[in-house]
Amino acid sequence: MANYGTGQAPRPTGVCHRGRSSTACGASNSTSWGVAMYRLAAMTTTSSRPDLGTSRGSGRDTIRVGIIGAAGYVGGELIRILERHPNVRIAGLQGRDRDHQPIAQAHPHLAATGHHIEASLPEVDGVFLALPHGASAALVPELVEQGLVVVDLGADYRLSDPADYQRWYGFEHPAPELLARAIYGLPEQHRGRLLALRDAEVAIVGSPGCYPTASLLGLYPLARAGLIGDVVVDAKSGVSGAGRAPKPEFMYSEVNESIRAYGLAGHRHVSELMQEIRDAGPHAGANPGAATVGFLPHLVPMQRGILAASHVRATREIGVAELQELYREAYAGEPFVTVMDRPPASSEVRGSNFARVHAHLDERTGRIVVVSVIDNLIKGAAGQAVQAFNLVFGLPETAGLEQLPMAP
Repeated sequence: MANYGTGQAPRPTGVCHRGRSSTACGASNSTSWGVAMYRLAAMTTTSSRPDLGTSRGSGRDTIRVGIIGAAGYVGGELIRILERHPNVRIAGLQGRDRDHQPIAQAHPHLAATGHHIEASLPEVDGVFLALPHGASAALVPELVEQGLVVVDLGADYRLSDPADYQRWYGFEHPAPELLARAIYGLPEQHRGRLLALRDAEVAIVGSPGCYPTASLLGLYPLARAGLIGDVVVDAKSGVSGAGRAPKPEFMYSEVNESIRAYGLAGHRHVSELMQEIRDAGPHAGANPGAATVGFLPHLVPMQRGILAASHVRATREIGVAELQELYREAYAGEPFVTVMDRPPASSEVRGSNFARVHAHLDERTGRIVVVSVIDNLIKGAAGQAVQAFNLVFGLPETAGLEQLPMAP
């Protein structure tokens, strides 16, 4: 299944920064594009970072952002969210083979914004990359060199071990030195590290995948207590998770009235689950199940939404009261995660950045079953990226994300 939301990725063209003339900003680069082949035009900057005061977000009312890969589903959701963000101005959109194309051609529902997708970006303070796996890896170092905050919604900066990219994605990472400086952008697990990026020289957020987000929100309270001895995640996703690229298996006649499992040989998102379950524990080896995560994704006939059912064998005996307290404590005060006393449905969070989680102890088998739901395009992608962006810039975490779920 394709990485959702990437849509049509742009050809490698210049991203304009401070000090660049309009001519330079509009120039395109004819280098062929492909996985790990994006390049930026040479550029000169007047400063190594945005002038936002002593920390990001403290010196300017409006933060200028650009979106590269604006024509995909996630690009569209980023525009929709950021257009109403009180502290952000969308300075530019970039898309492959597009030059001053009205946004309505890619996203008719966003026509009223008046935006255009261009071949390059103007001066910005931060960039959202909604590109296919492998496309951001070589692009990010040059963006970082300009002092920009980078939020990568692809997989290229999610994993801390460079060897994992060869194993799970089939390419050698071109900037392994930056992987250790990138922060996995799940705020509920890494809020402190994201906040620390406000004053960091390098600010890279590797925004989590949709399946890992749904799964990890369900598993985090158990993982941080060192209780995951074995885990199997059974997850279902709507078709928007496959992105906009036309493929026969995602046609209406193929998807409607059907459900299909895939990735049985090992889905790429297993790498994220293993990494984050392992790192959430109180000490090394606290969650032995991190090394043997089982994950089975399914494609279901709905537009958006993910439901992850995680089956956990705990490392020790646990009672219902303790289980409930673990979840209440872990998510007390969280703005977007609600612990439910019943299994939630994906429709309950549709169109929002909210997540719902329910943990159940099966006393007959001794297993813990956790059901978690998100909207894959928002909390699983664009909304979560904006949530992390807010933290990096010292903004209210919920800014731009207050919209309630929609129904039916």
